[in-house]
Amino acid sequence: MDNLKISNYIQHLRKAAGLTQKELAEKLNISFQAVSKWETGESLPDTGILLELSDILGTSVDKLLSGGAIVANERRLMRLDDVKTGFEHLEDIGRLFGENCTFYTGMIEGINEKMNMDILTYLKDPMTREVMYAEVLIQGILEGRTVDIEEIEADFQNKHMVEVIRKYLEKTNV
Repeated sequence: MDNLKISNYIQHLRKAAGLTQKELAEKLNISFQAVSKWETGESLPDTGILLELSDILGTSVDKLLSGGAIVANERRLMRLDDVKTGFEHLEDIGRLFGENCTFYTGMIEGINEKMNMDILTYLKDPMTREVMYAEVLIQGILEGRTVDIEEIEADFQNKHMVEVIRKYLEKTNV
């Protein structure tokens, strides 16, 4: 990603929408300094607000993260079964290496610190496990991948998460 290109695009869209940095910040419940940092290329918007930011600025997340360029490359399909298998393999490492193995505990501690969660607890509950599947799918969508929404609808119990994934798909489609 080209931070300068993205920063110029955000500034252009904000001004075209007739918003000041402060007004945009208020709509997003963040500081105007954060908006200023985006527009100078010092930082990028947090993934948690990309959908709302793109809505306010009248663009897609895909175009926002490409600095306004239309992304023409083919989107790779993420399969839900592959995401599930990934989490199963994560658990397998603990069983295969031993839950006290430094490699395994370091991996789990790293995930917990990065994600600010207790992944082993979340994996035990089917509902929070499904939320983690959704998080991985959404991260993939934000990186330019796609999912089969019908596959997600057929498998997910949490219909709210299906709608969140659908919204990300819609916002990132060119």
